[in-house]
Amino acid sequence: MVRVFVGSFTTKRIQEQVELIKEKAERHIKGKWVEPQNYHITYQFIGEVEESKLLDIVKALQEVVQKQKPVKVKYRSLGVFPDVERARVLWIGVAEGHNQLKNLARDVINATRRVGIKTDGKPFYPHVTVCRIKEYDKRWLKNFLRQHQNTFFGEDTIESIALVKSSLTSVGPIYTVLEEFYFHG
Repeated sequence: MVRVFVGSFTTKRIQEQVELIKEKAERHIKGKWVEPQNYHITYQFIGEVEESKLLDIVKALQEVVQKQKPVKVKYRSLGVFPDVERARVLWIGVAEGHNQLKNLARDVINATRRVGIKTDGKPFYPHVTVCRIKEYDKRWLKNFLRQHQNTFFGEDTIESIALVKSSLTSVGPIYTVLEEFYFHG
């Protein structure tokens, strides 16, 4: 069995902004900050699958990219999942390119469903996770999110998706790109 997801890695353009956020937040948020090389947008978390199923997933994703055009994205705002009362994930949102990424996620999910992959049923919200929160000051976080609701974190052009293996370790996940698919549209 192998643990996988479908996503796109960001460039390092948001790293400087995330460092500033981290400096401001470190006394108020305790958690695991994502390593810059691991910043990504997840379109579908697949989870554990048999290695024999990977080829079917690869073929499905090859079909998705045939019509897909590159997507210009602008990263804007901070948010948390599931909500500020029970915050577990701090993320940077996608403003421009939001709808195109939602459509891409829908296409990925539909393609993998055709090869027998089930979805978790959660709605897709384009974002880049920057911290997995363990403890936090709720009042401070509410104010911090309000202060950063329109903060611009940079822009990117998404030109590919990847099937990524996620190996969980005590120091955090290790991501290995199994296959990358460049857009042809």
